[in-house]
Amino acid sequence: MRFVGLSGALATVAVMAAPGMAQTLFAQDILESDDAAEVTATPGLQSNEIVQEDPRFAAVQHWSIDNANALLAVIEGIGAEGLDPADYRPDLLREEIANGESTALNIRASGVFVWLVEDLRDGRTPMESRRQWFVVDPDPDLMPTGSLMTEALENGDVAGVVASLAPDHADYAALREALANTPEEATDRRRIIRANMDRWRWLPRDLGGQYLITNVPEYQLRLMVNDRIISTYRTIVGAPGRTATPQLAETVEGVVFNPTWTVPQSIVRGEGLGNRVLNNPQWARSQGYTATRGANGWISVVQQPGPTNSLGEMKLDMPNAHAIFLHDTPQRHLFDSSNRARSHGCIRVERALELAMTVAILGGGATRQEAVDIHVSGDYTRVPVQRTMPVYITYFTMGLDSEGNLRSYEDIYGRDAPVLASLDEPRQGNRARATSEEVIEIVEDARTTAS
Repeated sequence: MRFVGLSGALATVAVMAAPGMAQTLFAQDILESDDAAEVTATPGLQSNEIVQEDPRFAAVQHWSIDNANALLAVIEGIGAEGLDPADYRPDLLREEIANGESTALNIRASGVFVWLVEDLRDGRTPMESRRQWFVVDPDPDLMPTGSLMTEALENGDVAGVVASLAPDHADYAALREALANTPEEATDRRRIIRANMDRWRWLPRDLGGQYLITNVPEYQLRLMVNDRIISTYRTIVGAPGRTATPQLAETVEGVVFNPTWTVPQSIVRGEGLGNRVLNNPQWARSQGYTATRGANGWISVVQQPGPTNSLGEMKLDMPNAHAIFLHDTPQRHLFDSSNRARSHGCIRVERALELAMTVAILGGGATRQEAVDIHVSGDYTRVPVQRTMPVYITYFTMGLDSEGNLRSYEDIYGRDAPVLASLDEPRQGNRARATSEEVIEIVEDARTTAS
């Protein structure tokens, strides 16, 4: 049997199954190939049985004409979600529908359904265009493509299943509405809206019952409970370049009150702080520094808790390979400046003590009075939380501000360009789920970068 592949190339399906042994045809095997291909298929393929439940693959399933027409209607309207209908070749699906039910229709419809699911659930932007994006989206595992296809076909609700994949967040809804109200000729604005809609698809659809989310270009952090903003905090983020704040999804495991700061060797040795601390004990005491010289001659410097500590009065313990965390700063006047991209990557938060106490209380780590007593003691204290809290460090150049108004933000790290370019290019199949970018361990130097 021969059929026209998604790219327009001819491909051959060879049904090769030993007696009594059904083999599976995966939609991706054909639709993502430009060359003639020989693949194995389940003979007859009359049921919707999923032979292999793997989130990366979905078996070709049987499509009735009604379901195929429903899929065609979804494709023709997918522009409302910021996706391009042409990516899914509605013309070729229409041709197969006109030819009636067949294995070719099953392959065509199954393949474009897979692509729609991948783009709407996971995002259309390939990983190499998501600069410094280290979030691994769990949605393909939680909502496997094959299961979604089975549900859509058995219930006859293709449109409903596809619609259920769109991000369920107020910002995404506002962007979708903005796209609908933006004239076709306003191409630059439409492209930015589409790019930021896609960024929401990179995140888990369910962000959790309570979580922290910060938008780096907005210089804002939000505490969310049941998708409602409880508190907002201004932030200071990484300066452009190697110290730019990466995008992460991590977990707060504890709150550190009155933190110490172990000074990195780039400052101890590179800036001569170690020798200065050892040679000027009075000055060192005034700044809270203590130093020790090891057997190898290296000097280690730790800044003790106190009013001069570079991390301020608290930090949120959220272990990650980048050594990124949220913390206080003694130079709180900097929150009044308009350009707050000036740290070495970590995120400094205004009213940090309020945030620390709130997280400790919500996490069941301490009562309000206990948190106050711990802080007042002035002693380094790590309070583990029983109910951990997700933290999402995101990058949106258009979104809702804390008053609910859709705003544009400066692209401080130049991360729009690769996303926009990918939206202009043909859809990429077999996309990686995790980035191959280098993990840059952030060395936070609040003392020198705050000035």
